[in-house]
Amino acid sequence: MLSKRIIPCLDVKNNRVVKGVNFVNLRDAGSAVELARVYSDEGADELVFLDITASIEKRDTLLGLVKDVASAIQIPFTVGGGIRKLADIENLLRAGADKVSLNSSIVTGPSLITSASKQFGSQAIVAAIDIKQKNGKYKVYVKGGTEETDLEGLWWCKKVEELGAGEILLTSMDKDGTKSGFDIPFLTMLTSNVNIPVIASGGAGSMEHFLECFKEANVDACLAASLFHFGEIKIKELKNYLSQNKIHVRK
Repeated sequence: MLSKRIIPCLDVKNNRVVKGVNFVNLRDAGSAVELARVYSDEGADELVFLDITASIEKRDTLLGLVKDVASAIQIPFTVGGGIRKLADIENLLRAGADKVSLNSSIVTGPSLITSASKQFGSQAIVAAIDIKQKNGKYKVYVKGGTEETDLEGLWWCKKVEELGAGEILLTSMDKDGTKSGFDIPFLTMLTSNVNIPVIASGGAGSMEHFLECFKEANVDACLAASLFHFGEIKIKELKNYLSQNKIHVRK
């Protein structure tokens, strides 16, 4: 049985980790390198690093910071933000990333998923999808959640799998930072419709929310940010709780 994963997320702006609610009202959460080292030592299964303004500012991901984080940890590391071409992916993997997270660039150029998975292996390609409910439908947003697209959420999730993505990082913008729980209805629908691993993001507020997401939605991993950054939940305690409730996790 594959272990369920707990993944802290570092949303980085101006070299600092930040966290907001519904993608806005960001506040400082500390040094990316220091937080990464703490999470690696505390037993996180993986780490996600998102340069949240790279796409909006039309610049590359912060390679120097990626190298510093990679050298501070001993766990798999996914990097996203500002990745537009194969050379960007190669640079990040050489800098120490194990996977890359593609979001805005694959909406405008879906073929990047296919060419990237062929060149680097699908296991290194994560499709990051930000969704928000509008008029009863789940719409896909890009550029750090600032721009709505015409894409419907579930259709796009199925499409990225078809194109060659090895994993989906699904973030509910409605739930982001609210601590009201993950979007269980959409996640349940998603895991029933794709065969690649799904990482749930947006809404974690308690240990019970992680348990509910693993049990009800059958996701492969749960991602959270502020809960971990501000010490509201410790990763070791969360894993013990999940294990006691019959969720298979790495100790």
